[in-house]
Amino acid sequence: MPRPQKIRRVGFLPDARHFKPAGIPLRLMKEVCVSIEEAEAIRLKDLEGMEQEEAARKMNISRPTFQRVLLSARYKIADALLYGKAIRIEGGNFEMALRRFRCMHGHEWELSETETEATPQLCPTCNTLSIPFQAAETGSTPGRRHHGKDVTVDFI
Repeated sequence: MPRPQKIRRVGFLPDARHFKPAGIPLRLMKEVCVSIEEAEAIRLKDLEGMEQEEAARKMNISRPTFQRVLLSARYKIADALLYGKAIRIEGGNFEMALRRFRCMHGHEWELSETETEATPQLCPTCNTLSIPFQAAETGSTPGRRHHGKDVTVDFI
């Protein structure tokens, strides 16, 4: 009996879930399905430029598993681009990553991506108005930059 698959952590859901060549109705096309975690692997490695080890940590999977997910996604996308197929992004075995926050007094808390789309305005402990936002990941280092994702928000 095979081991149960680990749930992959995803920090972003794409707004557009379908892509297709122009000028051909979708009903006449073959379609390639890319899972949400495959899209996340492409985002982390190819768009964000992360090393595989760091991207695997963000997704809560091993580096070899990340490599397999990434290769699968790249194969499907190449197949669609070269043979004129539509790409549908859906499904998979994933959970949304938590967004971590820390106020200037050192209080920390987490919110899931689905709880709120905006950065919280106040620290739930001390009501401080200035809150540094850290990109979705576990064990991040405060003050470390992740491709411009760390932002300090000051509300006056």
